[in-house]
Amino acid sequence: MKDHSSLPYDVPQPRKKSSYTRVFARVGLLVLCACLLSRNLFSRDFSFSRSGRTSLFSFELFTAELKDISKAVDLDVEADAACTQVAPLVPSKNGEIWEKMNGIIGSGAFGEKAVEWLGGAVRVPTESYDKMEPVGVDPRWEAFGPFHDYLLGAYPLIHSTLELTKVNTYGLVYVWKGSDESLKPLLLAAHQDVVPVDQTTLDQWEHPPYSGYFDGERIWGRGSSDDKSGLIGIMSTIETLLSNGFEPSRSVVLAFGFDEEASGLHGASALGKYMLSTFGEYAFSMLVDEGGGFSEQFGGVFAVPGVAEKGYLDVRVEVTSPGGHSSIPPPHTSIGILSSLLVAIESNPYPVHLNRSTPPYATIQCLASHAPSLPSSLRSAIKGSLKSDEDMKRVEEVMFRDRAFRSMVGTTLAIDLIEGGVKTNALPERAWGVVNHRIATDSSVAATQEHDTDLLRSYASQFNLTYTAFGSVLSEADAPAYGTLTLSDAWGAALEPAPTTPTDADAVPYGLLSGSIRATYNAHRGLGLDGSEIIVSPGIMTGNTDTRYYWKLTEHIFRYNHANAGSGPRLSGVHTVNESIKLDGFLEIIRFFSTLILNADESRKM
Repeated sequence: MKDHSSLPYDVPQPRKKSSYTRVFARVGLLVLCACLLSRNLFSRDFSFSRSGRTSLFSFELFTAELKDISKAVDLDVEADAACTQVAPLVPSKNGEIWEKMNGIIGSGAFGEKAVEWLGGAVRVPTESYDKMEPVGVDPRWEAFGPFHDYLLGAYPLIHSTLELTKVNTYGLVYVWKGSDESLKPLLLAAHQDVVPVDQTTLDQWEHPPYSGYFDGERIWGRGSSDDKSGLIGIMSTIETLLSNGFEPSRSVVLAFGFDEEASGLHGASALGKYMLSTFGEYAFSMLVDEGGGFSEQFGGVFAVPGVAEKGYLDVRVEVTSPGGHSSIPPPHTSIGILSSLLVAIESNPYPVHLNRSTPPYATIQCLASHAPSLPSSLRSAIKGSLKSDEDMKRVEEVMFRDRAFRSMVGTTLAIDLIEGGVKTNALPERAWGVVNHRIATDSSVAATQEHDTDLLRSYASQFNLTYTAFGSVLSEADAPAYGTLTLSDAWGAALEPAPTTPTDADAVPYGLLSGSIRATYNAHRGLGLDGSEIIVSPGIMTGNTDTRYYWKLTEHIFRYNHANAGSGPRLSGVHTVNESIKLDGFLEIIRFFSTLILNADESRKM
């Protein structure tokens, strides 16, 4: 193995380029594992089984080692204050049921049942599409009726015990009432819908996309990973807790949208309004929805729950100009002008700076604190950047060479749509393009609009166009004007960056989540206190989940799937062919929700 400890901060010599590439790729992978770009790019499950069997450990030995762990969520720092770690959080009051649940989850019989639960859910297609008409108008929504029927049959105890409310027909809110009404409920979210299967790819699927086929290791089909593994994981956990007599002190609320893959306009939007009117503002102790996972990086295993989401803006750039016969062309048609504008936009990306208050900065601090094989020079600069602006510049110089990390930190732009012209012998009277922006967590919609507006101001003058940007007329062209330039919010769907969830030492929900992640990881692998443990780091989502509609329900929002992203890029099948999940990975998801629910139930600090 090559020694990377002498990596310089300046531009590396050619012979060291491959070393830098590996560093950037691995840091970028860690950050990408925290997000899905609306989905995870890599495999969301990875077996750590030592024997290849479903039952992974001697449960009795493991619980004997961990049963005396402190319940505090502000335990000693394991490395340094830049990335505080709490101990694995094992239920104490609920310790007996936790031990029983872990034993059940590790059994072969439960594995068979889990295959039935998830496979059955996959076999009910629940596709959502862009620009669907309202529920009751568009018949494609009716696909969710059979899925509700499936849940009713698969989880009888849930449906006889929890209160179920259907919102906008297909949104589901389950309430598991706790005995202590003074405790804020725990909110668990997931979505019922899946992205459509491209019918031209059917012959590329190893097993049919809605077969729910189990090959002895993996469950196959659309939604097996995104996000029915989360929804069915939650339901399977609660059904099993009910069957073993557990009665919660803290209420648990489940919210399942039905069009997350189409921005939640009909599902989570209605659910958010319903829960706000029913429970009130900031009525929940914490919220966990789909999001980041965990992976091996630089000799350590890191879990990266998303504690923030980037904002969103689609800017429509439209040019109009006189029409006419193409045999007498002007110097620039509307298409030619638009092309110049789009080239200017791509040639002037947003400036990127690493802000100490942002989740990406927290992520690399955790790397510096806990990754054993991180190059020493990079580790030193990251740690030094906490107080030194000079070290911060060095970190930026190195880290921003990685496109994935740079995109995670700053506001991005991508020209994704363009249209203009109707016929080859007719001058185009109108041409437009749409620029997609993912807005940095320390920026805003207004700042993004201002950047684009200022960038194109000189072009409006150059091409003698009347310039209107986001409703304001900014300049009148020299008379007579040749045409117009208009910037607008393409779909009226602008979204500010999400509020950042607190992760400091006083943030009890983050500590509880972190401790639950660590306890789950160790339990699933039979690791004791001296075993290899997972590190939890704040992360970020570049895409937007259903939580965009839940900001007023709680300050403590976490986007996290306890699923292993593996140690490198691999075909995941999420949003494409051959989506699947390992049974072992799905069982660990159930183990995570069990641990989280039981820990939240006995906490009195949230």
